[in-house]
Amino acid sequence: MITKETNIGEILEIKPEAAEVLMEMGMHCLGCPASRAESLEDACAVHDVDVDEILDKINAL
Repeated sequence: MITKETNIGEILEIKPEAAEVLMEMGMHCLGCPASRAESLEDACAVHDVDVDEILDKINAL
C-alpha cells in the first residue's frame, strides 16, 4: 500500500502506472533524482495538490 510517506521513486517501482497520475498533478520531471527521492506528501505540497486525493487515485490503480 502506498502512503503519504512513500517516496516517488518507490511509488514508480511498485506501480509504474502511477506515473500518469503524478504527471496529471504537475510532476513532469519524474526522472529527476530529486523528485524521485521526495515523499508523495512533499511532492503534493510543492505542487499544491491534495495528497489524500492523489493517494486514493494511486492506490486504486
